[in-house]
Amino acid sequence: MIRLCMDTSHKKLVLALIQDETILSYVEEDCFKKQSEIINQKLDEMLREHQIKPLDIDEICVTKGPGSYTGVRIAMTIAKVMGAMGNIPVYTLSSLQLASGCMENTLVLMDARSKRAYYGLVDKGTVVEQGVDLIEVIESKNFSPAYYAGDASLINKEATPVSLAESFIKLRTHWELVENIHSLAPEYLKSNDDYLVKK
Repeated sequence: MIRLCMDTSHKKLVLALIQDETILSYVEEDCFKKQSEIINQKLDEMLREHQIKPLDIDEICVTKGPGSYTGVRIAMTIAKVMGAMGNIPVYTLSSLQLASGCMENTLVLMDARSKRAYYGLVDKGTVVEQGVDLIEVIESKNFSPAYYAGDASLINKEATPVSLAESFIKLRTHWELVENIHSLAPEYLKSNDDYLVKK
C-alpha cells in the first residue's frame, strides 16, 4: 500500500511518501507562500527516487484546512487531479488534527493574521473544539491543555515539536474518504464579528 500525503495549508510544505506504515521519503520545510513554486518539483523528485509512478499510488491524503486560502488549495488541487485521473481514493484531514501530532489534550494554534488565530483543542486526533478568534480572546479561554502545538508562541506558550509526516500515519484512522472527488473543497473556519466556535 503506497500512500501520498500532502499539506500546504500553513507555513510549511509537507509531502510524505508512505509504504504501509513506513515513510519512504518526506519533505517538511518552511516556504510560506512559495509552496506552489516547488511542490511539483519536490513531488516528482520523491517519486523518481523510489521509482514510483503516479498510478502506483494507492491512496492520497490531503489537509482540507483551516489555513491560508490559497495554500490549502495547492495540495488539494493536485490531489483532485491525481485522484480523478488515476481513480485513486482521496482522503482528507484537518490541518489542526495534523498539527496536533495525535497527542492527547492538545491546543493547536495557527496564525490567521490580523491578530487572529485558528485554534483547535484536539485529543488523540479527535477535534473537541475549534474556531477562529482574536488572539487575546483565545488567551482568555479556559483551556487547560497538556500540550501546545503549531503557533503556540502567539499566546506565549512553547509548542511541542511534531513531525507532520509521521502525524499522517498516526492519524490514519481519522482520515475521511472523499466520496465525490469533484466536490472536494477546502473547509474554512469563518468568523462572525471576529468570533465563531464549532463543535
